[in-house]
Amino acid sequence: MKAMMNNLLRDKTSLLAAIPVVAVLLSVLLYSQYGHFQPSIKIGVLHSLSGTMAASEAPLVDAVRLAVEEANQSGGVNGQQIEMIVADCRSDAAYCAQQAEKLITQDKVQALFGCWTSACRKAVKTVVERHHHLLFYPVQYEGLEQSPDIIYTGAAPNQQIIPMVNWAMRHYGKRAYLIGSDYVFPRTANQITKKLLLAQDGQLVAERYVPMGEQNLDAIAAEIAARRPGFVVNTLNGDSNRYFFHALQKAGIRAEDIPVFSTSIAESELAAIGPELVAGHYAAWSYFQSVPGHENRDFVERFRRRFGQQRVLDDPMEAAYIGVKLWVSALRRAGTLDLPTVKKVLEQQTLDAPEGIVAVDEGTRHLWKCVRIGKVRADGQFEIVWQSDRSIAPAPFPFFISRTGRDTIAGGAR
Repeated sequence: MKAMMNNLLRDKTSLLAAIPVVAVLLSVLLYSQYGHFQPSIKIGVLHSLSGTMAASEAPLVDAVRLAVEEANQSGGVNGQQIEMIVADCRSDAAYCAQQAEKLITQDKVQALFGCWTSACRKAVKTVVERHHHLLFYPVQYEGLEQSPDIIYTGAAPNQQIIPMVNWAMRHYGKRAYLIGSDYVFPRTANQITKKLLLAQDGQLVAERYVPMGEQNLDAIAAEIAARRPGFVVNTLNGDSNRYFFHALQKAGIRAEDIPVFSTSIAESELAAIGPELVAGHYAAWSYFQSVPGHENRDFVERFRRRFGQQRVLDDPMEAAYIGVKLWVSALRRAGTLDLPTVKKVLEQQTLDAPEGIVAVDEGTRHLWKCVRIGKVRADGQFEIVWQSDRSIAPAPFPFFISRTGRDTIAGGAR
């Protein structure tokens, strides 16, 4: 009995002595497996998940998420994982600016990805520039702006609105009707469109604006039917597009008679509106889901595998995705989170993107991009009817608008 007790005590002592050794071995194993043991790198995502812009903006959060997950799966950034903090902008520019302030000052994010409307971008721009921070803006816009603290991954005017209007005049005559939401982008874009019409002896049939989220567009459709323009330039944003195309259908306006050229309708909006309402009309973007090539096929496959086979991709989603890709590449190359260094490295980035080769333009911090015009198909995709034969250098300040003209346009668009 005494010998048994001695053996038990000896075994217990051995076990107790082994515990610290096992703990050390486990620590070494965990460190070798997850050796970063470093805090995550936080980014802020600013998009509307509610309100009139939700249908357009919410899908961009998934595009950012895919890029973040892919970066983390490939080792993160210099051994650190990326963490997304998503803020719902509620389709409210002032609220979005408040969220940007919180993400920068309280959450300590290293970069912001987001905004859709120019009103939202301009509100957030003020916050970003005050803190000398960094914003990636993923949507085509009216131009007349650049910032040392913003990377513009959407199209500049010479990469969307200008080639779209020129193509429309070549194919459908020079009588244009302009309809837009009443805020910065539509008013500025239409100022550019009117200059294009003037330069080519075109005719402005009418220019109309409605509040964001406007649902009653029957009077607009009736006026279009009565005045019979050669084409319509549509700069409506958000839910108003659905009501606009319903109103056109009620007024008996067919795409083959009066085509509509839209700046803010892509595959996601078609899915929400119903492609049968928009089939035969046009849109201009740098990216369509139907773009050929293995980079895009792989992108679509990866996105659908992650978020569902029924999902569609569009230009702002792709621009949001490549924004993260460019940022991750710059951080890996810089080897630091120091913002001035990262911004400098960003100006030298290129990427083989789903849309094709893109490159950050050092002078403007916009992207060199291809330009495409698509005709809406009944299945909710686009038939590409024209595209540039190369990437186009961004020109956020169109050459045909003088500095005085820029100030006049900017003032009139507020």
